[in-house]
Amino acid sequence: MTEIIRFIIGFLLIVGGFLSLVTAFGLLRLPDVYTRNHAASKSATLGVMSILLATFLYFYLEHGHFNSRLILAIIFIFVTAPVAGHLMARAAYHSGVKLWDKSVQDDLKHKKEYEQQNSN
Repeated sequence: MTEIIRFIIGFLLIVGGFLSLVTAFGLLRLPDVYTRNHAASKSATLGVMSILLATFLYFYLEHGHFNSRLILAIIFIFVTAPVAGHLMARAAYHSGVKLWDKSVQDDLKHKKEYEQQNSN
């Protein structure tokens, strides 16, 4: 039983580290603020949550110590990080940050034009 637990904990740590590495590469290599924001908000959230879950499982199953702060941190990150990523992308779009030159579709362009026509 303990070998299975150690395997699960190790797997969660490796997945968390890999997703954090994907986040770093995404921030360095992706072309515009919107795709970088997507990389930062999605993979970083899952990476941090995997590491926190591995930490919780290690201390709970190996040492018998239940840490409610880790559970609260996982819930807090799960709720706030995607919302923050969405709001940053929305703020960038409304402040006029341009899309990448090779972007195919701008779903908000027609909505923004419609709102500007109706406000006049």
